[in-house]
Amino acid sequence: MGKVIAVILEAGPINVYALVDSVKDLHLGGVVTFTGEVRAVTGDVDTSKLIYEAHPSMAGAQMRKIAYEAAEMWDANVAIAHRIGELAPGETAVVCVAACAHRAQAFECCRHLIDRIKEDVPIWKKEFGASGDAWIAGDERKA
Repeated sequence: MGKVIAVILEAGPINVYALVDSVKDLHLGGVVTFTGEVRAVTGDVDTSKLIYEAHPSMAGAQMRKIAYEAAEMWDANVAIAHRIGELAPGETAVVCVAACAHRAQAFECCRHLIDRIKEDVPIWKKEFGASGDAWIAGDERKA
């Protein structure tokens, strides 16, 4: 059975290398990392900054649930981290790491982690730019 190595929700920068190191295991040959960074442009809208907000206990609990389910499904070591607070373009907002016996499993597990975080974790994003600000849900802009 896989194990969850880290679930992090915090305002400080994410140490991607530490997360990758935390999942390594001599029995797991496939390690896949997804790193989501703040874009300077979304569609045709310039972005000067994002603010991520969350209800920490609810978001943390949902992230842990997702991590444990994925670890069980793929017999994986997993680590996930999401920033909250103000982020500028180029900063890392979210990281998912999966270590599995084989690469195909690791890719599937990592994709599952980020998809479930985007769908199920109560983290809200407000986008700021020259045209004003807007709350964003998923891939859709909402005023």
